[in-house]
Amino acid sequence: MDAEKLSFEDAYKQLMDLVKKMEGGELPLAASVAAYEQGIKLKAYCEQLLKEAELKIETLKVGTNQ
Repeated sequence: MDAEKLSFEDAYKQLMDLVKKMEGGELPLAASVAAYEQGIKLKAYCEQLLKEAELKIETLKVGTNQ
């Protein structure tokens, strides 16, 4: 997975799919660890995109209040 090319929605969906698989006990231990590592990366990427969106919104708010 190249997270840098995913939209927020796609990254979030992948993250939720990993969570469901892990919670459902569908994965053996090694795959669960790999899924956890991937989930950490997806979570960080989603958080980054959300922060960028929040910054853009704040910038727009400041721009309209001038």
